[in-house]
Amino acid sequence: MKIFLFVFLLAFSGFAQNTYNLIPLPKVVSPVDGQFTIKKTVSIGFSHPDFAPSAHLLATYIQDASGFPTAAKATQKATIQFAQNNSLGDEAYMLHVNSNKVSIEAKTGKGAFYALQTLLQLMPAQVYAGAKLAGPISILNVKIQDEPRFNYRGLMLDVGRYYYPVESVKRFLDLMAIYKMNTFHWHLTEDQGWRIEIKKYPLLTSISSVRKESMLGHYKDQKYDGKPHGGFYTQEEVKDIVAYAAKKYIEVIPEIEMPGHSQAVLAAYPQLGANADKLYQVKTKWGVSDDVLFPREETFEFLENVLTEVMTLFPSQYIHIGGDECPKTQWKESRFCQDLIKKLGLKDEHELQSYFIRRIDKFVTSKGKKLLGWDEILEGGLSPNAMVMSWRGTKGGIEAAKLKHDVVMSPNSYFYLDYYQTDPKNEPIAIGGNLPLSKCYSFEPDLPELSAEEAKHVVGIQANVWTEYISNINYAEYMTYPRALALSEVSWSTKESKNYADFKKRLTGHLPAMDALKINYSKAFLSQP
Repeated sequence: MKIFLFVFLLAFSGFAQNTYNLIPLPKVVSPVDGQFTIKKTVSIGFSHPDFAPSAHLLATYIQDASGFPTAAKATQKATIQFAQNNSLGDEAYMLHVNSNKVSIEAKTGKGAFYALQTLLQLMPAQVYAGAKLAGPISILNVKIQDEPRFNYRGLMLDVGRYYYPVESVKRFLDLMAIYKMNTFHWHLTEDQGWRIEIKKYPLLTSISSVRKESMLGHYKDQKYDGKPHGGFYTQEEVKDIVAYAAKKYIEVIPEIEMPGHSQAVLAAYPQLGANADKLYQVKTKWGVSDDVLFPREETFEFLENVLTEVMTLFPSQYIHIGGDECPKTQWKESRFCQDLIKKLGLKDEHELQSYFIRRIDKFVTSKGKKLLGWDEILEGGLSPNAMVMSWRGTKGGIEAAKLKHDVVMSPNSYFYLDYYQTDPKNEPIAIGGNLPLSKCYSFEPDLPELSAEEAKHVVGIQANVWTEYISNINYAEYMTYPRALALSEVSWSTKESKNYADFKKRLTGHLPAMDALKINYSKAFLSQP
C-alpha cells in the first residue's frame, strides 16, 4: 500500500508541474481544483505604487486578449489584486489563483513583476501574441510561493563582433525578463569593433567602430566577405537601453575590454600600444590579437577617461573590464615593459597584468563602483575588490571564492551558447563544440570543493552569446533559446527540484507560448535524450 501511495503521489506531483508548464519552476507549486475565468467585470488593483507598472501591463495583456475594457487602479478590492507583503524577500512573491480571485503578494515592484511573468505563463499561450483570443481566458487554480536561488541570473550579448541595432538589444531584454533573468552583460568592445560613443575620444566611433570586412564561413576557410561592418551606440541610445532594461528589473553591466581584445582601440590611438608609429587596423579575423594595450600612464589616463563616461551611463554596481586572453608576447619583447616589471619588483608579465588590473580596480572603486573580470584576472594576484566571472570551467571561480571574492559561474562547457547544440551537419555554422540543452541544465553551482561559507560567494550564473558566427538577432535567438531557459531554471529554482525530464516536459508544453512570442528557438532538444 505504501509503494502504491508513493507512486501515486509522485505521478500527481509530475502531473501538477507539467500541467502548469512554468519556467523557471517556482519554489512551491500547490495545485488547487478548478479555474479562474476572466470575465467582462474583471478589475485589477494595486495597493502600492511600485506595483502599478505590472498591474497596468497585465491590464494591457488582458484587454488585448479578451477584448474587455480593462484598466488597473489603486485599490485593495479587485478580482486581480496586487498587495504588499513586507515579510517577503525583494524578488519573492506569492500567487494564489482561485475560482473567484487572483491574489499577488510581493514586497517590491520586482517581486510583483516576477509574479506577473508566472501569471502570464498560466494563461493560454496566445495571450503573448497581443491579439484577441477566440475563447475565454481561463487560468488553472494554484497556490505558488516563489523566490530565486541566486541573485545574479545573467545573459551576455557580444556586440563587438557584430553590431546589433537598438531594437534587437531590446528584443533580447524582453525575452530575458519573461524568464526572470535579471542581469544583462553587454560586451561592448572587441578587437573587431568598438560599440559605444565616448565623447572625449571621437576616433573610437569614427575609426574603431568599423572594420573593412568580416570572415565568411568558418575560420578554417580563411575567406572574407569584402563588406565593411560597423555601428555603435550613442550615449543617448545607451541611456535608452539602460532605462528600458530597468523597467524590466534588469541591471545592465557594460564590458570595456582591457588590456587585451583592444586592437580596435589601437587602430584609432596607436600610441597606447607597442608601437605608436604602427598602422593598426580594426581586426577582421576572429580570434585573439597580439596587439594589446601597454601599461603606460597615458593608457591609464585614456582608460580612466573612458570609464568615467561609461560609469555615468550605467548605474550598475559592477563595471566589467574583461582581462581575458591577453597575450604577453609584446610585453615580453618590450624594453619599457621589462623595465617596468623590474621597477615595480614584479616577477613576470602575469604580475604586470595584475598591476594593470589593480590600477583600474583602484580607480573604479574610487568612483563607488566594483570591478568584474574574467577569471584570468586571478593570474599574478587578484585585485582587492574584484568579482570574478569564471569561464574556463569552475576552477577560477573556486579559487576566487576561497579567497572570499564573489563569483559568477559561467563555464564555457555549459554556458557558451555559440557552441553547436546538435549535429553540426544539420545546423547553421557555429564556432564548434557540443552543448545540448541537457548539458546546460546539468550544471550544478553547489560545488563540493567549497565549504558552506565559501559557497556564499557564488552569487549566480551566466550564459554567454559570443557572436563571431551570429550576425543578427534572429540567429542569436536560435542559439540562445531554449538553452537560456536551462540557465533561467538552474539559477532560479531550488537544487532539490532539479529534474531534466520534468523540465523537458514543461518546456515542450511551453512551446506554444514561445511560438506566440515568435522566438526563433531550436527544436533540437525534442529529439535528444
